[in-house]
Amino acid sequence: MSTIINNLTAYTYQAATLTGVVMTGITLSACQQLPDYNYLSGETMGTSYHISYQLPKDADETEIQAAIDERLQQINDSMSTYQEDSTISKFNRLAKNTPIVIDADFSHVLDISKTVYQQSGGAFDPTVMPLIDVWGFGSTMTVDRLQSPPTALEIAQAKALVDFASVVQEGDTLYKTKDGVALDFSAVAKGYGVDVIAEVLREDYQIRNYMVEIGGEIASSGVNGQQQPWQIAIDAPIEGSTVSERQTISAIRQPLKSDNQMYLATSGNYRNSVLLEGKRYSHTIDPTTGEPIAGGAPSITVAADSVALADAWATALTAMPYSKALKVAEEQNLAALFVILADGVTPDAPADHVEDWQVVQTSAMDALRNDKIE
Repeated sequence: MSTIINNLTAYTYQAATLTGVVMTGITLSACQQLPDYNYLSGETMGTSYHISYQLPKDADETEIQAAIDERLQQINDSMSTYQEDSTISKFNRLAKNTPIVIDADFSHVLDISKTVYQQSGGAFDPTVMPLIDVWGFGSTMTVDRLQSPPTALEIAQAKALVDFASVVQEGDTLYKTKDGVALDFSAVAKGYGVDVIAEVLREDYQIRNYMVEIGGEIASSGVNGQQQPWQIAIDAPIEGSTVSERQTISAIRQPLKSDNQMYLATSGNYRNSVLLEGKRYSHTIDPTTGEPIAGGAPSITVAADSVALADAWATALTAMPYSKALKVAEEQNLAALFVILADGVTPDAPADHVEDWQVVQTSAMDALRNDKIE
C-alpha cells in the first residue's frame, strides 16, 4: 500500500536541474567541504556534473578528473544527439535495415530502455521525439499550442514513427526496420553517466565515500564530510521557484542497510506546464496516446539498482496520469516518491507554499526510507 507522509525538513546544498524532457526537484544535502573531501565539477550532456568524495592518500585529483572526463566523453561520442558523429546520430540518419556497430555503453542503455519500455507498457519510449516535435513543445509549452493542437492526422503520422519495437539489436550491431525511426536517450543517459562516474571512483580509485550528480540524477556511497549517510532533499514543486527560494518538502537518507549506496532520479512537470480550462497539462507526451499528460504528478523521485534505471522509471511514471503511475509503481515494486497537491488544493490554486503539497510513497520507498531493506 502507498502511504501519505508528513513534510520533513532537510539541509540543502544546491539546485539540481535536469535538461531535456523533464525538470527535477532534487537538491543535494549534508555536503560541506571539509579538508579530507574534494569537490569536482564539469560540463557534460548539455548540463553539469558535481562530485564530492573523500580523496584517498597519494591519489592525484587531476588524474581522477581526467579519467572521469574521458569516460564521459566516450558516452557522449556514443549517445549524444548533439554530436553529428556520435553513434546514435549516425543510427538516426540510417535507412531501414542498415546495420551499425554499437559499443558496450550504447548496448547497456538500450537494454535498460527495453526493460522499462516493456514493464511500463510503453510509457517510456526513446523513439518518442516525433510526437514532441509535432506538438511543438521542445523545451517550452504554451497555452496557444494546446488551444491549436496538431490535427489527428499529424498526430497519427508522428505516432507511426514512435516505434521502439522496430529497433533491432543483433550482437554488437543495431538496425531499424522502419525508415524515420530515431533514438533519443536523453531520459536515461544522464543517469547512466552518474553510474559510470561512480564506477570510475569505486573501481579505478577505490573511493568508497562519494556523491555524484549529473543534472539532478544522483549516486551516493558511504558517508559525507560529517561522517554521516548522505541525505538528498526533495523540493516542493513550486512553479517559478529558484535556487534561493526553494522549499524542501522531504528528504531521502541513504539506507544504513543494503550495500551502503543509493541511486536516485527525479522527474517533474511543474517547471514546464500550463493550465487550460481547469486542467493542468505537462510538456511530457504519453507515447501510448500521442498527447500531453494531464493530471500527472508534478514531481516523482525513484530509487533503483542503478541511476540509469531510476532515471528511466522516473520518466516513465511522469508520462502517466498520477493514479496510473502510482498503481504501476506498486505493481513493479518500485521505490517511488510522488509529490502531489495537498488535499483540498485545486489545480488552479497558486500552490506556492510547501503546505500546499503532500508526499505519497510506495511501500518499497517506505521500506528504503525506514531501513527495512536488506
